[in-house]
Amino acid sequence: MTRNFSSLFIFISSIAIATVLGSSPASAVSKAHVITFGKWTTVPLFVGPEEKQKVEIKIRPLMVDTRVKEFTTGDPHDVTDRLFVVRKAYRLNDWLPDDPDNKTHRWKWQRGGWLLVDRSSGRVAPLNLPLFDPFYSNAVWFRDFAGYCGISDNGERVFAMVAQLGRKKPVVKQELGKAKGNDTPDSECATPEWQREPTRVTFQQTGGQKVVFTIHAHATEMATKDDSDADDDAK
Repeated sequence: MTRNFSSLFIFISSIAIATVLGSSPASAVSKAHVITFGKWTTVPLFVGPEEKQKVEIKIRPLMVDTRVKEFTTGDPHDVTDRLFVVRKAYRLNDWLPDDPDNKTHRWKWQRGGWLLVDRSSGRVAPLNLPLFDPFYSNAVWFRDFAGYCGISDNGERVFAMVAQLGRKKPVVKQELGKAKGNDTPDSECATPEWQREPTRVTFQQTGGQKVVFTIHAHATEMATKDDSDADDDAK
């Protein structure tokens, strides 16, 4: 009887040891995540002083392992073979407590900031771009740099901004002038234009002159040029 009990104890102990070894980190295989986008859908973006004018934008869901994580608008930008950025879209509840039908939510689509997506881990995280304004700022990416016109917190001044992933402070922050405050999205500046070798970006505030920045590894060099000079540089 004692002999049989000892054999049974050894057998159970062997199974327990094998289970522990089999579940060790060395033998574990990390799960691969599948990141995809859903179908495009056209939705209205309400603009104007009373938000009665409609501008159509296209949105689509960002899915991680078939689950919807966020809604996005515009095309993604591949930063590396592992990381990409894409702009967020979301629905905002426009309901007021004094609305006649206080049980009905009033959802309005809005453009948000930018998201950083890791293909390996499946992580989706918001990016903090300094002075980025979801209504007026139109970020254009090159490598790991984002060029856009930022708006001061009080909405009165426009800045040329270049942000780099992994850096808290902007690479470029140069005031361009007073904000116009128009009711049209992306109306404060023309779309920033990037150039490589050397890495340069051109900003132009609405009604202003072009300003060119040369981006170095840890510094920038600024030059202000008129339209003709900037056009010559682009050739």
